Amino acid sequence: MPEKECYRIAIFGNLHRTELGLQVSQIFSFFQDKNIVVLLDEYMQNYIHDTLHISFNNEELISGDNFTADLALSIGGDGTFLNTAARIGNKNIPILGINTGRLGFLADIAKNEVIEALQGIFDNKYTIEKRSLMKVETLDGTRLDAPYALNDVALSKQDSSSMIIVHAKTKGELINSYQADGLIISTPTGSTAYSMSVGGPIVVPQARSFVISPVASHSLNVRPLIVPDDWVIELEVVSRSNSYQISLDGRSKVMDQSTRLRIRKADYEIKVLKPLNHTFFETLRNKLLWGVDKRND
Repeated sequence: MPEKECYRIAIFGNLHRTELGLQVSQIFSFFQDKNIVVLLDEYMQNYIHDTLHISFNNEELISGDNFTADLALSIGGDGTFLNTAARIGNKNIPILGINTGRLGFLADIAKNEVIEALQGIFDNKYTIEKRSLMKVETLDGTRLDAPYALNDVALSKQDSSSMIIVHAKTKGELINSYQADGLIISTPTGSTAYSMSVGGPIVVPQARSFVISPVASHSLNVRPLIVPDDWVIELEVVSRSNSYQISLDGRSKVMDQSTRLRIRKADYEIKVLKPLNHTFFETLRNKLLWGVDKRND
């Protein structure tokens, strides 16, 4: 990071992860001899004081989303990273994802790499990737508390019986009327998440695109589609239950089927901080076990 007299570092974590305590203890030990102000929300502060019994001289309590920092640490899995990104919003604060979860495409710093990664940050040995987001608008004014998504926007049926129909349009033209259990619109970042699990393509973060992927399509010849991210996508749902569910990075809300949606690229990006040895392709090889073959042992 650029040299400063004092660095402000916000820490967010998944308190349900059993390995969180070890990671936090390592991080605070590393911070002890550095001029750092640590920013914590109420839950993390109580966890550090009452459970880990860690005290740090320079602490600030985060109240709501009104805070500034030079760096944010997300300790958990990719879900924790998405929650951290939602808290960061358009503040232009880079995020380092420390993995205590399972797969971890966004939170890709392993527990044995934490101190090395932090030291690399202070030695300016890192890169910053800018990740695009989507913004969801409702055409009837229905309120969405958090209308932005870093990974994906997923529409799904409300009941377990019948599928839904999603009419997808862009630039005044019908793309398709998807008869399926649901429809996913993902960013390149989200292409390794839900979209990948339904057969969507993996897209490099620098590609300026959206991926439209049906979930359990009624027609076998309907396949995922990649479109430019400067296109605006309009969605209209038809459902026998007269409602559907929308999920933005896992944050769900039930909508009336009369509520049409408009999805466009957000006007800001999320900065993801990566150590120099952590590239997108290296992450794919490690997480998806590309190239792993017993014949090569």
